[in-house]
Amino acid sequence: MLATLRQKRVILGISGGIAAYKSADLVRRLKDAGADVHVVMTAAAQQFITPLTLQALSGNPVHTELLNPEAEAGMGHIQLARWADVVLVAPASADVIARLAQGVANDLLTTLWLATKAKRAVAPAMNQQMWAAQITQDNIATLIKQGVEVFYPASGSQACGDVGMGRMLEAVELAQCCADLFATQALTGKRVVITAGPTQENLDPVRYMTNHSSGKMGFSIAQACIEAGAQVTLISGPVHLPTPDRVQRVNVVSALQMLEASQQAVNDGCDIFIASAAVADYRPIRIAEQKIKKQGDNIHIELVKNPDIVATIAQMTPKPFVLGFAAETERVEEYARHKLQTKNLNMIACNDVSRTDIGFQSDDNAMTVFWTNGCQKLDKAPKQQIARQLVALCAQQFLNEYNDEATS
Repeated sequence: MLATLRQKRVILGISGGIAAYKSADLVRRLKDAGADVHVVMTAAAQQFITPLTLQALSGNPVHTELLNPEAEAGMGHIQLARWADVVLVAPASADVIARLAQGVANDLLTTLWLATKAKRAVAPAMNQQMWAAQITQDNIATLIKQGVEVFYPASGSQACGDVGMGRMLEAVELAQCCADLFATQALTGKRVVITAGPTQENLDPVRYMTNHSSGKMGFSIAQACIEAGAQVTLISGPVHLPTPDRVQRVNVVSALQMLEASQQAVNDGCDIFIASAAVADYRPIRIAEQKIKKQGDNIHIELVKNPDIVATIAQMTPKPFVLGFAAETERVEEYARHKLQTKNLNMIACNDVSRTDIGFQSDDNAMTVFWTNGCQKLDKAPKQQIARQLVALCAQQFLNEYNDEATS
C-alpha cells in the first residue's frame, strides 16, 4: 500500500501543537516505506517535541532556522525546497495554515513552502472551534485553490477537553495519504540491477584491454527506471558519467569484478536484471607484475574466456527477469534470438554497432527488442528516449510473465 513512497523525498513540516507527538510515529512509518525524510520544525513545534528525537528517527539533521549559516552551507532552504518530492505539514496549526494561505514567508517552513515545486499537503490539527472558524475554512479553501492537498482532521476528544472535529489523523493514515499523492508507476517498488559501460582487463601495471562503450545507454536506462518508480543499483565499468539521481552506483573495473558485484546485488534482492554493459569476452591468463617491454615485432598474450555475466545471472535461483543486450555487426536478428534462447533470457535488446550514427560513443541509438513471442523495433532516437521506450517494454513483459506465473 505504501510502495509509491519508496525513494521519495519527503519534507515533514511540524508546527506547534500537541499533535506534534504523532509526527515521530509518522517519520518512522515514512522511513519504513522507503522514503527519505527531512524534518523542518517551527519554533513553536520545538516546545512540544525535540529536534533530537526526530533526527534520530529520520536519520537526517533537523532543520529549524532560516538564517543559519551552518545549515545554509549544507542544505540551505532553496536546496531543500528543490530536493523534495512532497512537503507535508503535519500537524498544521491554525496559525501556520493562515501564513501558508497568505504567502507569508517569515520562517524556514513557510519560506521553503513558497520556494518548492514539489507536491504540497497539510494535515490540520487544532481545537474544534478554531477548525470551525470561518477564517480557518477560508484559508483551507485558499490552499485548495493553490493545489494543496488537505488531509482533513478527524473528530474525537481533544487535549483541551473539547470533543469535535480537529484531531490530526493518525500516523498510519497520514503515511497512506502521502503515498496516495504519487501514482503507481510501471516499476513502482521493483528492484532493478543494471550493468553499464565497458570492462578493463589488465595486461600489466600500465596497460589494459577494453572496448568503446561509453556507458551512456546503461546510465540512460538507470534514469528511466528511476522515473518508472524502481529502486536501482547501477554496476558500472570505468566511465566518466555522473550518477543519475537516486541511483545506487557500484564501480568496478574487470569482468570478474562486475560478475561478483552483479551476483551480490541479485542476492540482495532483484526483480529485474538489465545487462547493458559491454563486457570483455576474454582476459589475460597472467597479468605481468612489471611493465611489458618491447620484444621484437610480435608479442603473444594468452587469453582465457571470461564468465558470461548475463547467462550466469539467468541461471540463478530464484531467477530475476533478465534483459540482455546484443551488440552485433552482422546477422543481428539471428544472433539475438540465438542468445535469447541459449542464455535463458526473458528479453534481449539488439543493436547494429556497425552503424556509425548510433551505438558506442553516440548520443543516439536504435534497437530491436526480442522476447519469446514477440519483438518491437525502436527507431533511432536520443538514448534517453530509447531508454524510456525500452524500460516500458521491459516493465510490460515483466508484468505479463509475473501474471502468467501467478495464475499457472
